[in-house]
Amino acid sequence: MEYISRHMESRILELSRSYFAILLTGPRQAGKTTMLQKLRERENIGRQYVTLDDLMERSLAKNDPAMFMQLHKPPILIDEVQYAPELFPYIKMYIDQTHNPGDFWMTGSQIFRLMRGVQESLAGRVALLHLSPLSQREIIGAPCVPFTTNIEHFLAEQKQLTPVTTPEMFSRLWSGAMPGLVSGQTPDRNVFYSSYLSTYVERDIRELSGNIDALKFSRFLTAAAARCSQLLNYKALADDADIDLQTSKAWINILETLGIIFLLHPYSNNVLKRTIKTPKVYFYDTGLVCYLTRWSSPEVAESGAMSGALLENFTVSEIVKGYQDAGLEPYLYFYRDRDAKEIDVILEGDGKLCPLEIKKTASPEKRLTRVFQVIDKSPLRPGTGAILCMADKFSAFDSNNLIIPIWMI
Repeated sequence: MEYISRHMESRILELSRSYFAILLTGPRQAGKTTMLQKLRERENIGRQYVTLDDLMERSLAKNDPAMFMQLHKPPILIDEVQYAPELFPYIKMYIDQTHNPGDFWMTGSQIFRLMRGVQESLAGRVALLHLSPLSQREIIGAPCVPFTTNIEHFLAEQKQLTPVTTPEMFSRLWSGAMPGLVSGQTPDRNVFYSSYLSTYVERDIRELSGNIDALKFSRFLTAAAARCSQLLNYKALADDADIDLQTSKAWINILETLGIIFLLHPYSNNVLKRTIKTPKVYFYDTGLVCYLTRWSSPEVAESGAMSGALLENFTVSEIVKGYQDAGLEPYLYFYRDRDAKEIDVILEGDGKLCPLEIKKTASPEKRLTRVFQVIDKSPLRPGTGAILCMADKFSAFDSNNLIIPIWMI
């Protein structure tokens, strides 16, 4: 099985020189432990490894964290640290006594619940990173470049990257981005996703919410997948899974905590008063969406009713992964107002708003950029906008509106 090197590797080694602790969160099977084990071999300083998936170690860490720390001296890699938040105050004490950068590497498969324990104990001492499933750039071996609408960047990149056709693109998004699948470790995609859901997701959900009806949760997850790239509608999800509204909200929170979905929030400010408040829901892995919504092949997914939503989900998740892999926070929003004007994605940075529309077409029309004018009223300056589409090469309508192929993201 071939290891696919991750963009985040250099960032972790760099942060390890200045931070006492690094906490890497992300969904199960995204490759967190594999990557840190590779880095551990590379740094070759005798870093210990302990996983709290081991019930003996977990019990010790929870019930006698002081003893755990005596037995497992830094430098150390602690896997699945969310199982023993009791360790955090002891890690803090150790750091405050020794001040050794890079002493603690930790992974966690739960994002927000975990953060709270960390923020209380390790504020200022820990670098927080999020590892998602593989990005397309990692899969093809291209460098890590967080998405911008910089013309020079795309002119240079065009010479480096090979164009991808629409059928090839749908093959990628249908196949998914989990390292176990991409590396060929589990060749059968259906077997991979079915065991992923039953082994990890259901177990972690029980951990977070106690007794849960697995059948209803499965229906809920499928309903969420069927509505990817759409406004989050708790009521519709509740109806589909035959649960109440409160449970629907709790389950969305759990899916977000486990790093399976993320929410894109609407852009608004004091001037743009007519914007809606509801977020949109996206999955980190479109392969999981295709599996849940029963698209049996890339061809069927491409011609099916969800093809536009799948491509949008794929594109937005690739932009998010590009920022996360560089250790940066993506400032992404979408725009929709009560007059039904809509912009798929707004990228905020350097005091500018860059509007992005995602379309399945290979030859977009300039009229698609008209809606970008709605952000002219914003206090931030409009930046360069773009139509992200299936074009075979990078081009532009004019200096403010680019045509960016999705395979270049």
